[in-house]
Amino acid sequence: MSPATHRLPSAGFSITIRVSVVADASAIGRLTTAVGEAGGIVTAVDVVDSDNNNVVVDLTTDTADSSHAEQVVACLEKLDGVDVRKVSDRTFLLHLGGKIEVAPKVALRNRDELSRAYTPGVARVCLAIAENPEDARRLTIKRNTVAVVTDGSAVLGLGNIGPYAAMPVMEGKAALFKRFGGVDAWPVVLDTQDTEEIIQIVKAIAPAYGGINLEDIAAPRCFEIEERLREQLDIPVFHDDQHGTAICVLAALTNALRVVGKSLGNVKVVVSGAGAAGTAIMKLLLRQGVGDVIATDRPGALHRGMTGLSPAWQWLVNNTNRDNYSGDLRGAVRGADVFIGVSAPNLLTGDDIATMNKDSIVFALANPDPEVDPREAREHAAIVATGRSDQPNQINNVLAFPGVFRGMLDAQAREFTEAMALAAARAIADTVGEDKLNPTVIVPSVFDARVSPAVAAAVRAAAKGPQLDSTPDSEAEG
Repeated sequence: MSPATHRLPSAGFSITIRVSVVADASAIGRLTTAVGEAGGIVTAVDVVDSDNNNVVVDLTTDTADSSHAEQVVACLEKLDGVDVRKVSDRTFLLHLGGKIEVAPKVALRNRDELSRAYTPGVARVCLAIAENPEDARRLTIKRNTVAVVTDGSAVLGLGNIGPYAAMPVMEGKAALFKRFGGVDAWPVVLDTQDTEEIIQIVKAIAPAYGGINLEDIAAPRCFEIEERLREQLDIPVFHDDQHGTAICVLAALTNALRVVGKSLGNVKVVVSGAGAAGTAIMKLLLRQGVGDVIATDRPGALHRGMTGLSPAWQWLVNNTNRDNYSGDLRGAVRGADVFIGVSAPNLLTGDDIATMNKDSIVFALANPDPEVDPREAREHAAIVATGRSDQPNQINNVLAFPGVFRGMLDAQAREFTEAMALAAARAIADTVGEDKLNPTVIVPSVFDARVSPAVAAAVRAAAKGPQLDSTPDSEAEG
């Protein structure tokens, strides 16, 4: 890797550089070599035009970030006989005009069809629903539609960037719902971060939807919003940053432990990040009987004796950290079997991972830059996973939420339960198959067509079968 960047190039920062270069036998080779020396990865070379003296080439290149992209272009501009004509950011091009649209399911080709889809025929359907409101689940889009609700307060790893800037993520989420679960989803982006207003708005729009997917709402506000909406609505409320992440982590950890020959009840797990995702992960691990788990955040390990804690952190203090360790993250991972990071980049080094137990497991899930460089972690850990699509063992919520909602909508479920979460995690883990498991394959590909149907079937069964006892959210938060 060139000194130009220490970050990993990815398709998220892919650019296409149109250059004109003097046509000779080494022309293309000089271009690709320059990109490689600058730390970029050439993924495609397309000849656009040529004449007797010059050739025009589009170089599609993965870079690490915007600054790195500029460095790659600058290296090409320094070459003799090269004219950089245009640089296109492929991610921005993909977002032009948004990523989703509404399309009718009926053709409306003639007056007869119009009379049934709209007036006068539609009035009969309206009256039927007025007489029996439950028919809305059968006769309207409520049957297959989810609201993706955010206030823009905790978008990816970008923080509180507001509702307008949150839109591209919510559009992407809606596209993933459709692509992987056949679920129609729509962004509901709110220009308020007031807990009461958010609750009232979601309650008011709920009749149109069969489920609510809360997204990128900051902790601890997200806990109260989810809890109260669950109490007040008759449709499932699912906070993907919490439960989607927890489901995928449990699935991946189940298979990772199978590979290294350890059991969940005998391992020590350290979680970096006690926000929405980290809290949900730890609750699900505790429900599954983890041996010991230590929660860490900015103040270090959460331990008994700490004061001024939020209800969510107080619950963690009361239910984790068996030996009451009170030091920092580096000390916590010493002698641990599993590290799970849902926090911030570059908190640990390879030397820190070396202090973990033999056959250690590292899930460094901060995006785009993990808590520890995966290349360094792999020198010491038996299994390494990240949230990145360009690394092995990508732990991605898309493995869970499309199938979870598909199953809940099909079952006309009125709530999301812990039994559904556990069933979904088992389904994801089992999709890989014992004969396919190895240190670089502990989760299925997000494009594995078997995943969403398997998760949906598991959730449907959990919705219809006996429910497991679970700790109410109100008790869980103090």
